[in-house]
Amino acid sequence: MNYKHFTYDLTVAFLSFVLSLFFREMRPRGSHRIPKEGPVIFVVAPHANQFVDPVLVMKACGRRVSFLIAEKSMHQRGIGFFARMVNALPVIRPQDLIKKGKGTIHSDPANAFHILGQDTVFKSQFNPLDTLLMIGHGGKAQVLQVVSDTELILKSELSIEEPTAYKCMPHVEQEAVYKSVHDELNRGGCITIFPEGGSHDRVEMLPLKAGVTVMALGAMAKYPGLDVKIVPVGLNYFHAHRFRSRAVIEFGTPLTISAHQVDMFESGGLEKRQACGKLLDTIYDSLKSVTLNAESYETLMFIQAARRLYKPAHRKLHISQVVDLNRRFLIGYNMYKSDPRVIELEQRVLAYNQLLKYHGIKDHQVPKTKLGGIRTILLICKRLSIVLTLALWDFPGAILNLPIVIIARVISQQKAEAALKSSSVKVAGRDVLATWKLLVGLVLVPSLYGFYSFLVSLLLLKTTSLNFTSIFGYFILTWFAIAGISYASLRSGEIGLDIAKSLKPMMLSVIDPAGAEILRQNRSILSANITDLINEYGPKAFPDFDGKTIYL
Repeated sequence: MNYKHFTYDLTVAFLSFVLSLFFREMRPRGSHRIPKEGPVIFVVAPHANQFVDPVLVMKACGRRVSFLIAEKSMHQRGIGFFARMVNALPVIRPQDLIKKGKGTIHSDPANAFHILGQDTVFKSQFNPLDTLLMIGHGGKAQVLQVVSDTELILKSELSIEEPTAYKCMPHVEQEAVYKSVHDELNRGGCITIFPEGGSHDRVEMLPLKAGVTVMALGAMAKYPGLDVKIVPVGLNYFHAHRFRSRAVIEFGTPLTISAHQVDMFESGGLEKRQACGKLLDTIYDSLKSVTLNAESYETLMFIQAARRLYKPAHRKLHISQVVDLNRRFLIGYNMYKSDPRVIELEQRVLAYNQLLKYHGIKDHQVPKTKLGGIRTILLICKRLSIVLTLALWDFPGAILNLPIVIIARVISQQKAEAALKSSSVKVAGRDVLATWKLLVGLVLVPSLYGFYSFLVSLLLLKTTSLNFTSIFGYFILTWFAIAGISYASLRSGEIGLDIAKSLKPMMLSVIDPAGAEILRQNRSILSANITDLINEYGPKAFPDFDGKTIYL
């Protein structure tokens, strides 16, 4: 038995079980497209959930994969342990080695390539090919020559009129990483890479790094006859950082690298850069086909609302179909967003969203506000009694696990704030929340259940004459009993929460029937307008469009 394969399979099985507890639903889509054998590079985006993302890929792809991980993460206790168990490949990232520079800098008024320093020590802080980063201005340039402790020559112009603080980012050679990747691919293995670089919580993809093209083209150039496939992978989360949320992982059509591109790469110089650039553009386009890339949060809200309004209330789509519809809606929106009818409809949909927020209900609940009268009041009472019963059933598990919930929330929020401070691309640091909730849970759940079991054992030791073996048996039994109670409470809590959410539209139909009627009318008109618009523009945007079916 291969030891590495055994530890990999065992770790992935364990982490998959943990993810099945954290997520309410995980649905793969397009996994039949993955080559069953041969070298594969999985390029994954958006990188929205830090260390949860690679586990999802490992769980869903059906092949053993090695993923690239920041070298600094290997030194974190929990993350480093699991990364080594699944044979992750550490990468030293230049951004992890950034240091604040000593003194201040400004550019030579007569030559913007020339940087002058005051109280600086350039000779000990910079080497050629390192990068100079301006603090607070966003400017950066690569160092061509270190003239002295107070003089630098840059490869590109950088205008700095006032004395400014700066940072130093060293140049890092990645030849050892490329060699490891090339050798793994030559063995027919799989590599997972997140070409955006670090994780983030933006609604759009970040620019891709060119390293993935060097890995693919370099492997084929180094080993003639090797056929590396690149599989685009889209991660689509519904509230990525929330406990018991949903996720869809979509695998796109594998990309084939032509022999001509490999020849260009081997030629070096300009042709090599062109080969890498062309392949990177192809990868970016393929990732757009499996991801949802909105230009702003408001656009994303409009797309999701429009998709819900287009879908008839009697037809329920599974989440992978929802993701695909959202993507098609976004493609159509980007094609016709300057059309006056689309602009006017967008404003009305966003106003409808605000109306829903005012009444405290969701769009899918609006048709249910048509109820009313004594039957609705009786139904509300019935469901309230069910919710209260489930809450009583859920109470023991909730109390037992309350310390875990509080500590996980506090620590994950602290980590999010720290990540936000150290990043220039994160919006709120939400991309690290799920990872730290899981890590805290992995430590606290068995520890806290063990503590409860110890208290029970201690009580038995003091109040009974049982021997050590029997008490230890009760310890194990108590641990698993608490785990069972917690899981039962989780499931009953979910059911109770779903029923509780259904009360809002019914209560609105009883308390404010006029407001409910206005909501239904608005929804009906918007739904008809959106459907007419899509039926008109759909055939122009998608050759396979069929207005008689919901799923395009």
